[in-house]
Amino acid sequence: MKSGPLKIGIACFPLIGGSGILATALGSELARRGHEVYFFSYAQPVRLDLPQDNLHFHRVDVAHNPLFPSPDYTLPLAVKMTEVARSQQLDLFHVHYAVPHALAACLASQMLGASAPRIVTTLHGTDTTLLGQDPDYRTAIEHALVHSDAVTAVSESLRNQTQESFGLKRSIEVIPNFFTPNKLRRSREEVRRELGIADEFLVLHMSSLRPVKRIDLLLRTIAMSKNRERVRLFILAGGPFDPYEPLLDELHLRDIVIIRVIGDSCPLYPFGDVTAAAAGLDTLVESPNLARELGERSRNRALEQFSADRILPRYEALYRRVTAGVA
Repeated sequence: MKSGPLKIGIACFPLIGGSGILATALGSELARRGHEVYFFSYAQPVRLDLPQDNLHFHRVDVAHNPLFPSPDYTLPLAVKMTEVARSQQLDLFHVHYAVPHALAACLASQMLGASAPRIVTTLHGTDTTLLGQDPDYRTAIEHALVHSDAVTAVSESLRNQTQESFGLKRSIEVIPNFFTPNKLRRSREEVRRELGIADEFLVLHMSSLRPVKRIDLLLRTIAMSKNRERVRLFILAGGPFDPYEPLLDELHLRDIVIIRVIGDSCPLYPFGDVTAAAAGLDTLVESPNLARELGERSRNRALEQFSADRILPRYEALYRRVTAGVA
């Protein structure tokens, strides 16, 4: 089993969204721990701070060839991964999201032959739960999963769903997302002042704006709250908000929503039940002590179970097993 720092190539999407944010945070933490990390993407990830010791970014140009009906990213990505793996003698590829990243890693591995880095594929959700059900992608995704040296999922439900859906016999290790606790840079008052909020109850949505996130249900929940005039919804997300603009006007939420486009610790409700969600929101608005208690409980649980110091060693242990051929 190799000791000392590893050379790791990470392929991910550069936008705001779970897979890209996790990949960027993971690479940054690995670099701080002395590993050499090489990022591959068509743009610099939004959370990737450069320059940083041990951290490198390789931009992949999307190919626009008149011979083909559409631009291609997978092949240029595979070629770039091959070139860097060969020149830097990478130990492994850690690819986030099955398509196109795991497929590109498999192709790079074939081009590199015996010297190819090992492949770790992390599943983030819709790469298998949605794209995996599309017949145009399913066989390719299954190929990538079977030919990865290790596969991880960010939750037990995703692991179980993937194994059941694809009939996989191989193991999938669950390693949850993590966060790096940082000292507060600005006070609560400063943030609220910047957002134009006084003492209103603040609801935060921080993710992408893809249809699967069901922003429409979130907006309807706010609209159904009997305390809607005391609430401000802050949407901090990646992607255009244009598809939801008509709903803002329909629900008369224009003055309530602030948009910035770039289990036991909180209440959960059945999918689509906006009535129950609105009632839960009203409970929090009307019970500030309860809201504060749940917030503190959530933060404590995150610190205890999902901090970088707890999760990073699990990835490092997996890398060691994979590079030793015992994963």
